[in-house]
Amino acid sequence: MTAGRNGSHLIPWLHRFLAGLVIALLASLPAVAGQLDRAEMEKYFPAPLVVGERDETLPVWPILKQEAGSYEVFAYAFESVDFAPIPGFGGTPPDLLVALGPDGAFRDMKVVSHHEPVFLEGLGSEPLFAFVEQYVGMSARRPIRVGRPNARGSGASPQNTVDGISMATASTRVINESILAASLAVARAKLGFGATNAGLTVVARPDADESLTVSELSAREWVRRLTVTNGQADEAFRDAGLTAAGDGPPEAPLTDLTFAYLNAPAIGRSLLGPERFGALMRELGPGDHAVMVVSHGPENPLGEDFVLGSIPERLTVTQGGLAVNARDMAIERRGGAPGLPDGPWTILRITGAAGFDPSAPWTLTERIVRERGQIFPEKVARDFSADYALPARLFIREAAEAGPSWTDPWRARGPELGVIALALAGLVPVLVRQTGLVADRRRFAVFRLAFLAFTLVFVGWYAQAQLSIVTLIGLARAATVTHDLAFLLYDPPSLLLWGFVLVSLVIWGRGTFCGWLCPFGALQEFVALLAKPLRIRQVAVPPRLDRWLRQVKYGLLAGILVAAAVGSPLADSLAEAEPFKTAITLYFVRAWPFVAYAVGLLILNLFVYKGFCRYLCPLGASLAVLGRLRLLDWIPRRAECGSPCQLCKVRCRYGAIRPTGQIDYPECFQCMDCVTIIHDPGQCVPQVVARRRGKRIQPQPVAAE
Repeated sequence: MTAGRNGSHLIPWLHRFLAGLVIALLASLPAVAGQLDRAEMEKYFPAPLVVGERDETLPVWPILKQEAGSYEVFAYAFESVDFAPIPGFGGTPPDLLVALGPDGAFRDMKVVSHHEPVFLEGLGSEPLFAFVEQYVGMSARRPIRVGRPNARGSGASPQNTVDGISMATASTRVINESILAASLAVARAKLGFGATNAGLTVVARPDADESLTVSELSAREWVRRLTVTNGQADEAFRDAGLTAAGDGPPEAPLTDLTFAYLNAPAIGRSLLGPERFGALMRELGPGDHAVMVVSHGPENPLGEDFVLGSIPERLTVTQGGLAVNARDMAIERRGGAPGLPDGPWTILRITGAAGFDPSAPWTLTERIVRERGQIFPEKVARDFSADYALPARLFIREAAEAGPSWTDPWRARGPELGVIALALAGLVPVLVRQTGLVADRRRFAVFRLAFLAFTLVFVGWYAQAQLSIVTLIGLARAATVTHDLAFLLYDPPSLLLWGFVLVSLVIWGRGTFCGWLCPFGALQEFVALLAKPLRIRQVAVPPRLDRWLRQVKYGLLAGILVAAAVGSPLADSLAEAEPFKTAITLYFVRAWPFVAYAVGLLILNLFVYKGFCRYLCPLGASLAVLGRLRLLDWIPRRAECGSPCQLCKVRCRYGAIRPTGQIDYPECFQCMDCVTIIHDPGQCVPQVVARRRGKRIQPQPVAAE
């Protein structure tokens, strides 16, 4: 392999112009902020409600309602983008109008604006509107999680779960975090509840360590118990007309929990042992906290159907009047220190974004539920709590910067990331070792089809990791408007693939993605297999027309990036040139014009192999431009390639081999067909001729022009 000669074919003047335009716009566009004035607020909150004067220090509008001759605050209205501008996948934050009642309940919720690609001309905005309406009536005092589609209707906890949207998991996570982060900021300022360490990082002192037994920890109240007897539970439910459950004598425990904060070394190391404590601290993210809860009573708060890694529905950690998001860590569950009770247990992770202060008092609450009635039973719940507090000397308090929590999707999608990473690790040696599997025509053909099937089914339809020009639109908007790239972190599989593709661009060029990792590209290859049994002959595009058509994708890319840079919604419309959303993200379940377009491209593919990829794909154009910076001309050539031998050129269905025999790397899809041919003594014409003459020749890399 030799270094590519890139001086004569670096980014053309059009792309240099676009880059300069984006940079020039950096300082000219305003930062993201709320857009509703009083008149617009009054449209959302008409009479008999009254919009009061906007707060002098916060962008919050009091919404007033007349009660007994005087006006009382009905809600505080604000735009989420003013408090939590978390970028979505369009590169700009969704803007939600939130009406938060004095009791912490959501009075109303509306979408003011958004640029989420999956909803724009995809699913449509109606599912998003219905999604945010679920928050009305829920409380900001309790953690709210996004469940599966129809989770609430299937019996999942309606108090703190909203139904997710299929094919929009990452977008709904961003919106959920935007709503909660903005609401808690307003709650701290206006309602008097919320995290006690806003603006601070509180971490356990690593040197505050000593070896203690469970009895000694209990004596210091560093290990606490929450015990509820049958009699106490019966008394709590008596006002609801429920009689005794009859599960034992009144003094017998119904539920008995032992719990402790684990980050403090004197507690965590004593309960878990040095090795497991060290592993726990490595698994926790910066600013995260861990709480152990062991159940050793008849009532198991985790429930029989509890899913590891989820949020327990009946266990809540509260502080400052606010329930913080505490999720099971799904780690190995072996017995702890001697003296620690046996029973089901969990380690709850509290992320740094929750604003939890372990040096301040907090409370563990268990919710016990009973049913009343037989035909249509009604669930009645009662909460039982125990307080917990540790001395301040165990902690270090430092000023901190708040930021969005993006770690949840990485943990939730860990298995998918592992499978994709293994697939990439297996692909690299196959492509690198050209005299190995690639040189075996039959075995390599099977491997390629199997990998393309994996790309289409797992990467595309299952993991929803189809890379798209939408990401570049988001980057352009982030560069000119939000200056925040955090939106990339909410889709881990796509980010993993982007990282791999960027590395492969520098080494091989665009072909690794376009030829191996694009789900729609894989779908086209499988559809193209139908051409032979259907007796469809390929259309030979005249060379001059072919060269002209290949430039269309660059013009489309330029239009999209310019529109995105100037903040025009035209960028989202132009991005529909990609059929990826229709064919991969939405499984062809979309309005008929989009389906007809995607199907039409697949039909075109039967006549002009991968015509979309070669002529229209704006993402492919962007990768072709960046791929010109590759370090290697890695495809081997012989002196006879091009003159007199034209076999590889004739066989190349992408038209990526010039008449001279040289490789046109920006148009190469790395299918490896020409590499297979050049190493096959039965196919490569120069080898066949040399063998007849009793000679043996080796391929040599030839630098591209």
